[in-house]
Amino acid sequence: MTLAERYDAFLFDLDGVLYRGDRAVPGAVDTVARLRAAGRAVVFMTNNSARTPERVATRLREMGFEADPREVVTSAQVTAELLAGRGGGSAFVIGEEGVRTALTASGIDVLDGEPDRADHVVVGWDRGVTYDRLRTACLLVERGAGLVATNGDASYPAPDGLWPGAGALLSVITTTTGARPEIVGKPHAPMFQAASERSGSSAPLVVGDRLDTDVAGAAALGIDSLLVLTGVSRPDEIEQRSGASPTYVADDLRGLFADPEPARRSPQSK
Repeated sequence: MTLAERYDAFLFDLDGVLYRGDRAVPGAVDTVARLRAAGRAVVFMTNNSARTPERVATRLREMGFEADPREVVTSAQVTAELLAGRGGGSAFVIGEEGVRTALTASGIDVLDGEPDRADHVVVGWDRGVTYDRLRTACLLVERGAGLVATNGDASYPAPDGLWPGAGALLSVITTTTGARPEIVGKPHAPMFQAASERSGSSAPLVVGDRLDTDVAGAAALGIDSLLVLTGVSRPDEIEQRSGASPTYVADDLRGLFADPEPARRSPQSK
């Protein structure tokens, strides 16, 4: 039995799984289309908080994937939903369009300038961040604002190398204030829970390229995972890793239509 037959929903990481840079990974477009034709649910999940779901879906369509914004789960959305569920309030934001739009849509008052107080300081990926905004964020945390990060990724993989990620910006604030942040994105539970709910499945398969985020986060919640070798993590890292291992490993997404040997015992006993 193939993986496509064993699971009714698939939660896809994006970069390194579906595409690399501006190009789809070989076989990825056809594989996702085959899953849809078989009646399987598809969810796209990303730690990148800069883009709105509409922009994520547009980018995927430009590469040949069928994608609807309603199938996209971003760390920005999950952060906004989390804070709104706690009563909302006001937030000073280090972040771009995606997180600012998500917070506003959830009824949270996004503050600009140099406010004296805020209920939350929310940190995401921000290519336009300034020292002044980081200073304001630090002061607000010192005055009692809760510190929440859309994700803790230290770096962003760009075509010319690694750029500072949301986690790098977050470290400026934690180093300055000593505050302990709440982190929403992968490998933390809120992201996987939101994606699972969006899929409508109680037993989906997470498909990712990183052991430290995709695989570790899925394993912590007892969700099966497929590690594809088109991105960051390599086979020898599985052998060396003392933490969570993937349920399955495949060269690329075409492995979903194969019957691979389990990399470890499945927590869902498929």
